[in-house]
Amino acid sequence: MKKLWITAGIVAVVVLAVVLTVIQTKKEPDEIKIGAILPLTGDATLYGESPKKGIDLAVEQINNKGGIKGGKCIVIFEDSKAVPASGVAAFQKLVNVQKVSAIIGDAASSVTLAFAPLAEKNKVVVLSPLSSAPAITNAGDFIFRIVPSDLFGGKVAGYFAVEDQGWRKLAVLFVNNDFGVGLKQVFSKEVESLGGTIVASEAYEQGATDFRTQLLKIKSAIPEAIFLIGYRESPQILIQAKEIGLKTKFLGTGVLEDPNVIKVAKDAAEGIYFTQLQYDVTSNEPIVENFVSEFIERYNSKPDIFAAYGYDAMSVLALAIERSNLTPESIRDQLYKIRNFKGVTGDISFDESGDVIQPMGIKTVKSGEFVWFKKEIFIK
Repeated sequence: MKKLWITAGIVAVVVLAVVLTVIQTKKEPDEIKIGAILPLTGDATLYGESPKKGIDLAVEQINNKGGIKGGKCIVIFEDSKAVPASGVAAFQKLVNVQKVSAIIGDAASSVTLAFAPLAEKNKVVVLSPLSSAPAITNAGDFIFRIVPSDLFGGKVAGYFAVEDQGWRKLAVLFVNNDFGVGLKQVFSKEVESLGGTIVASEAYEQGATDFRTQLLKIKSAIPEAIFLIGYRESPQILIQAKEIGLKTKFLGTGVLEDPNVIKVAKDAAEGIYFTQLQYDVTSNEPIVENFVSEFIERYNSKPDIFAAYGYDAMSVLALAIERSNLTPESIRDQLYKIRNFKGVTGDISFDESGDVIQPMGIKTVKSGEFVWFKKEIFIK
């Protein structure tokens, strides 16, 4: 009988130990690993380095407050080089080797679209900080972004050109990838719906250096303005346009708010217009002031809009994971439930497609500085 009681006691202790171990494992993960795929080398490094700084700052703040679900937040970065094949390889490494809980990325729409099918197949939540191509809206149930779709940005640009500025003859010069083609189509459709005409449409390959052939064709069409869609090629495009005597106004996207544009293009950049979201580094909103102050303290420079979107992407994803039970479906569902999250780029909510809609306005280059031309543009 004594032996029976001892045996029963041992079994009870073992069972209790197992139960406590399982409960503790569920409640207190040692760490939460998140992947990030960004262009950290190559022509698009600005769109990788800046978001990375924002992500790193957000992670530091999250861990100082206790981490995510009691575990330390760790972000593992992989370089996409803004090349789809590199992005796919990075995705596979993060998912199959690092076993990350979710992924932030990419900045380039073509890269995000390249690994989106894999994310759907493997049920991995992806939150892009900068990919804006319209096709991402239908990329899958696990694909989200906190930057508005080009469906909105293209409409704002078209509305500004035709209704606000009165330009009726427009040309488009675009990078030949998902981002460029998608935005060109949206802009052109909006211009034509408002009574304008696309008199020239020219493509160039990402990373190209000579744009004179396309610019000369555009010049011969005599447009009133040119909608420029591209990346780091923009300064050279502006310089070469000036060299061939093309004095037409340029209208572009928020990618043009890059100090390198003014540094390289100099006076050729003066007077260009571009669509931009509402993030304002000089804002007196407490959340923005705190972000800017801590960013300057850490990096000794002011955060641009790309850093702000990296920061918000990390903050929003951390909140969703905190509210989840750590399964991919649960993280996804918590992102869909987010409403009016107060980010440094504005209030963030997701629609049924994982898209976010935020106000957009027009900026210009005046006396070598990026300044607001119209703070908000409303599409009728």
